[in-house]
Amino acid sequence: MIGCMSNYSAASAALDDQIQRALARGHTIDITTTGRKSGLARRIETVFHNIDGKIVLSGIPGKRSWYANLLADPSLVFHLKKTVQADLPAIARPVTEPNERRALMARVAANWGRTDLETMLGHSPLVQVTFPETPTA
Repeated sequence: MIGCMSNYSAASAALDDQIQRALARGHTIDITTTGRKSGLARRIETVFHNIDGKIVLSGIPGKRSWYANLLADPSLVFHLKKTVQADLPAIARPVTEPNERRALMARVAANWGRTDLETMLGHSPLVQVTFPETPTA
């Protein structure tokens, strides 16, 4: 797993609430993955979506290095950087089951105002992100 330093105190219930609020709706974040070939940390800016409580990352149709990196090593750091700053260790799971993929991708497409759902289903990355080390009060 990628090492990270948290910008939050696990003992702070108020900050835990801020993190939960920040995750409640999608916005711009950074993610750090491990390069599948280099083994080096790779940090990029992206957008996440909260779809019925599921945190997902996607992208426009095409190959994405971050997605290839996550296929090779699903560990990442999810960097909140808006109203609250936190570096959250996370795990990515590629969404490949057809019904689940269609349901989530339809919501991503709608969020982006896209009408090419079939293209997105066939050519866009889609992962669900979970946070195994949830901060506690």
